Amino acid sequence: MTKPSLPELLHAAVAAVGGLERPGQVTMATAVADAIDGNSHLLVQAGTGTGKSLGYLVPALAHGERVVVATATLALQRQLVERDLPRTVDALHPQLRRRPEFAMLKGRSNYLCLHRLHEGVPQEEEDGLFDQFEAAAPTSKLGQDLLRMRDWADETETGDRDDLTPGVSDRAWGQVSVSSRECLGASKCAYGAECFAEMARERAKLSDVVVTNHALLAIDAIEGAPVLPQHEVLIVDEAHELVSRVTGVATGELTPGQVNRAVRRAAKLVNEKAADQLQTAAEGFERLMELALPGRLEEVPEDLGYALMALRDAARTVISALGSTRDKSVQDEDAVRKQALAAVESVHGVAERISNGSEYDVVWYERHDRFGASLRVAPLSVSGLLREKLFADRSVVLTSATLKLGGDFNGVGASLGLAPEGTEGEDVPQWKGIDVGSPFDYPKQGILYVARHLATPGREGSRGDMMDELAELVEAAGGRTLGLFSSMRAAQAAAEELRGRLDKPILLQGEDTLGELIKTFAGDPETCLFGTLSLWQGVDVPGASCQLVVMDRIPFPRPDDPLMSARQKAVEENGGNGFMAVAATHAALLMAQGAGRLVRATGDKGVVAVLDPRLANARYGSYLRASLPDFWYTTDRNQARRSLAAIDAVAKADGK
Repeated sequence: MTKPSLPELLHAAVAAVGGLERPGQVTMATAVADAIDGNSHLLVQAGTGTGKSLGYLVPALAHGERVVVATATLALQRQLVERDLPRTVDALHPQLRRRPEFAMLKGRSNYLCLHRLHEGVPQEEEDGLFDQFEAAAPTSKLGQDLLRMRDWADETETGDRDDLTPGVSDRAWGQVSVSSRECLGASKCAYGAECFAEMARERAKLSDVVVTNHALLAIDAIEGAPVLPQHEVLIVDEAHELVSRVTGVATGELTPGQVNRAVRRAAKLVNEKAADQLQTAAEGFERLMELALPGRLEEVPEDLGYALMALRDAARTVISALGSTRDKSVQDEDAVRKQALAAVESVHGVAERISNGSEYDVVWYERHDRFGASLRVAPLSVSGLLREKLFADRSVVLTSATLKLGGDFNGVGASLGLAPEGTEGEDVPQWKGIDVGSPFDYPKQGILYVARHLATPGREGSRGDMMDELAELVEAAGGRTLGLFSSMRAAQAAAEELRGRLDKPILLQGEDTLGELIKTFAGDPETCLFGTLSLWQGVDVPGASCQLVVMDRIPFPRPDDPLMSARQKAVEENGGNGFMAVAATHAALLMAQGAGRLVRATGDKGVVAVLDPRLANARYGSYLRASLPDFWYTTDRNQARRSLAAIDAVAKADGK
């Protein structure tokens, strides 16, 4: 029997999911197959509506080697495992003559821990364990959630938090889950044979396709202990998110609360001298943190250096002591010890990292109104780490609707540790970038309007002219507006102002769950939804309910953001343009994601309005505009209003 061709397989898969075959999807599938066969790397920009999931799944399944697919969002993971993969596997089975297996794999804390559920949570204040079921009143929300999870544990096959509906609070879930550091290990645990996390790993080892998230991919790369099974192909979807997710995993934090918890957990398990040493170090650190002012620490001050070395040394002493003492009076000693060890090791790791003072790390203080001060450390860049860990032993395909910034892939490539496309050399990963376009006719479906006449936004203060402009645009659009703001304060101010001015419902992020807000917004054309960063990427509302997307200003990072400003400075010290490499790239990515909320289907029409004149007037404006979909461009305010009114009239005539 002849091997089926890629177009035949793609055709069968598209028919199975009830989609339409797109030219861009065919181009993408061919490029992915070539990259896998040639053991090379590929960056693919595939616009909304291309059908990129099948564009990589079909060639990956046809290849026959194990594939890991890493995504940023839970929604896409679920779509892949619950919809796209089952249908695609069924469709390809007759032609491939085999049925590829697939599985989802997440971090350990996403799975119910049977040991925690049945034995209770180690408590630092008292000997023995804390029975969360007895302590939480059955009538309380926490108590009801815990009882529901106990029942659920008997019927669930996965133990996956996301399969529990309705969901529970982080506090409730924390009572029945463990981190990988707190886990006893299957061989030492009385429930090891039934462990949900271990079963998920076993399923992944036996699967042809493993769907995971960026965070687990980062842990797998950074921590050196393999979490993912061996694989020949890695596909990173929503790849524009990867650098920030890897940075998040590689960021360490120390707070007085965290250090004090470690002290309490370890105190009863070690000798008095070791416990006192850690207690004294914790008190010294806490006194310093009370005086901490937010901002970057170019050098670690002497007093902080001493406090961190004291913490590091005391934590090391406690870790040694925890390994050598046994106390049979402590109920379920292994679990109590493991939790204490995890807490102390975390403190030791961060204290040692900051004490050692790497030129590749950025250290800063943060202050939070509710939680007080924290000391943080993050890598100046993750590009070297990604180049070394991501591209070394496998073919990597990275895809997103926004990878081509300012007209090429080199900016995103550089952030991933890749040399400019076409660069030859030993140990230089070879890659190519392709843009397979979009099925949408952006110049005919959308307008990019820049309010050139407005005053340049300052760092703080009200923007009266911007509020007037926003109100007029929303009025012309008949509601139907998604407002994307650079800060929560700006979103709240705009919602408050427009609620007083217009007879339109204005929803505000934070006033309900995101899912409920989006549902209400999509269900009523007159309704507007205002919010901040997470909305830039999380809203998918095709049709007449979203015909105006407004951005209040170009979303540059805050000038006092310690990590971003340090990265900018590092580029400048190496002779590059720090502003363009860091701030403008950051803004371009967010704006491309934000503008992508407008056209989600072939019949959608509307306006993206940017209420920041710098997009038209500043030198970097053309770079940012080149990163956006190819909408028809205008700075004529009357044209924008007329177009919105006309689009609104057509929608109303159609009863939408």
